[in-house]
Amino acid sequence: MNCNEIINKLKTTQNADKDELIYLLDNITDDERETLRKNAQEVAQERFGNKIFIRGLIEISSFCKNDCFYCGIRRSNKNAVRYRLSAEDILSCCDKGYALGFRTFVLQGGEDSHFTDDMLCELIGEIKQRYPDCAITLSLGERSFDSLQRLYNAGADRYLLRHETACKAHYERLHPDGMSFDNRVNTLYKLKEIGYQTGAGFMVGSPFQTTENLADDLLFIKKLKPQMCGIGPFVPHKDTDYRDFEHGSLELTLTLLSIIRLMNPDILLPATTALGTIDFRGRELGILHGANVVMPNLSPSEHRKDYSLYDNKICTGEEAAECLVCLKNRMRSIGYEIVNSRGDYRQLNNKEK
Repeated sequence: MNCNEIINKLKTTQNADKDELIYLLDNITDDERETLRKNAQEVAQERFGNKIFIRGLIEISSFCKNDCFYCGIRRSNKNAVRYRLSAEDILSCCDKGYALGFRTFVLQGGEDSHFTDDMLCELIGEIKQRYPDCAITLSLGERSFDSLQRLYNAGADRYLLRHETACKAHYERLHPDGMSFDNRVNTLYKLKEIGYQTGAGFMVGSPFQTTENLADDLLFIKKLKPQMCGIGPFVPHKDTDYRDFEHGSLELTLTLLSIIRLMNPDILLPATTALGTIDFRGRELGILHGANVVMPNLSPSEHRKDYSLYDNKICTGEEAAECLVCLKNRMRSIGYEIVNSRGDYRQLNNKEK
């Protein structure tokens, strides 16, 4: 089977086996990559038209108990600037975001025990009371089943937790002892069991990653059936063990976005900030390769540079309104339109939303 045959199989059946995915990733030509891109864009447009969903990102804490080898806010980085947003700060970000048209707020942070269940439940309840037409997404790392259930009961709609890699041995090269691959995967299944719209994802070009790892990632996403998948290129941080590694490939990231779209036609798929960091037009290219979500930053501008997961992150000095105007113009330039809606996963029924 050649690459074009695998691409056609992906589009018609939404499936490929591991050997086919490895072959495609290792052998695809520029012409075949363009065929893949066009097919992925066509599928995305069949589902979503030219609409791009926005999520307002609020980075609530740069404290983290973990010491992941690749991450700029890892516990042992003494150069990291630590901050926590207060409930008032977070609500102010939501107020500004709502006025700008955001209908999803993403509360993201390191694994910070300061944000207790009680505190988060009260905050979620207040956001929901002020803005009942908005979705709340959490991205706060691994938490217990009871904690995740409480946050869901309080009104959280979605949860983002990148699996990072579907290979246990590879996971252990990226994370210190005490962090468990099995717990990470199990937490994703717990999120689905509770009822969250669940997001997984992985880094492209992370240290020691192989094509086989990437094929396993694609098959894991297919098996898990998350409503969202966030992938982006690995970008090194100067204060980590992996500072000297090259960033992930733009070309490979775009190829994987297209494959994910074909394998999971209805998935919510962001064109990430990391993609825009390694290439000026990265987010536009992501959309043209099948993505349908962008995540402008609503965090207070004075703290954006401090939420430094990787070096040279874009939009660290802009106000939220500036970011949104910029993104709207960028999307229009390629024939797409940012829409003011929650942008729920299309297959959810009203009860599940």
